[in-house]
Amino acid sequence: QNFAKNYWNSLVNDTTDLSKAQLLVYPTLAYTPETNWEVGLSALYVYFAGNDTTNRLSEINAFTFLTLENQYGIWFDHAIYSDQNKWFFLGKLRFQSFPLFYHGIGLGTPAEYIARVEANQVIIKERVLRKLKNNLFLGLEFDFQRLVGTEFVLADPLNQEFQEPLGSGGSTNVGLGLGLIQDNRHNVLNVRKGFFSELAFLQYNQAWGSTYNFTSIISDTRVYRPVGENNVFAGQLFGQFNYGDVPFNQLALMGGESLMRGYYYGRYRDAHQIAAQAEFRILPISLGFTDRLGFAIFAGTGSVFNDTKDLDLSNLIVSGGAGLRFLLFPKKDIWTRLDFALTKEGSGFYLFIGEAF
Repeated sequence: QNFAKNYWNSLVNDTTDLSKAQLLVYPTLAYTPETNWEVGLSALYVYFAGNDTTNRLSEINAFTFLTLENQYGIWFDHAIYSDQNKWFFLGKLRFQSFPLFYHGIGLGTPAEYIARVEANQVIIKERVLRKLKNNLFLGLEFDFQRLVGTEFVLADPLNQEFQEPLGSGGSTNVGLGLGLIQDNRHNVLNVRKGFFSELAFLQYNQAWGSTYNFTSIISDTRVYRPVGENNVFAGQLFGQFNYGDVPFNQLALMGGESLMRGYYYGRYRDAHQIAAQAEFRILPISLGFTDRLGFAIFAGTGSVFNDTKDLDLSNLIVSGGAGLRFLLFPKKDIWTRLDFALTKEGSGFYLFIGEAF
């Protein structure tokens, strides 16, 4: 009882010293048509290396879920800085048995999925970066993606024109490469002022265990500017460019909880993608009775294409929406977000700790 009381008090009143690590564990409950009811457990661990607040805030996110359709998954995300920010570890791990929805390749694909792909998926992506000077980091990037047990279940069993894409039988691909990152963010979960830019080059080759040979180049630039005392303007420009024999699950995938919210992750896919988004955050809102509520509005646009000549800037996909924010850890300025996004095809809700980007 004392442990529970102290834990609850540390969350509600944030009684932990600013320099000390904090752990938040909480259950989750969600419902989607493809999964039925979903129950899970989430955890967030944040700390400063050496309990020194001049270091950047490191964070480790963990999430596990189980659905009534016997689908399950385990996710780990992290952004870890060593003492004096000399080393930067940025990555994620995904292990899940979860359906993938395949709408086809390109912009001219139907809103309703063509096939539901039953599969087991493992994704391990890690960046190990060393500070060169000031806020410039250089290091190795590793990407492992394995898709097994794949089965394409057609939405229309009578569709005789459907052709399974490259990689439909499953694949294992290992990418090795280099990453150059400029990063001066102090709190990656809620950046109030800063700049982040990554240029990554990854080569997937049969010589080191890949099923397919292809190259992936990623450019991700984000800027954050304070507006007044509590407000923040955030912008992001993202590009992904793939060359070679790229399996369908590793094409440039548009949508998800971070970029182009409102679209299912992979609703649009092709060899290349460009996308941009902007967000205005009010953290907190001046309500008088509390200083732990915030608000945000956001909009995004982008496109997928097979070749540069196919890029049509007059036919961009658009999404937008708004969200509420609740301040979890006031001393570390960490918020949880509930976003509602709209697109021409529908809407989506997102509940996560930390901002979308």
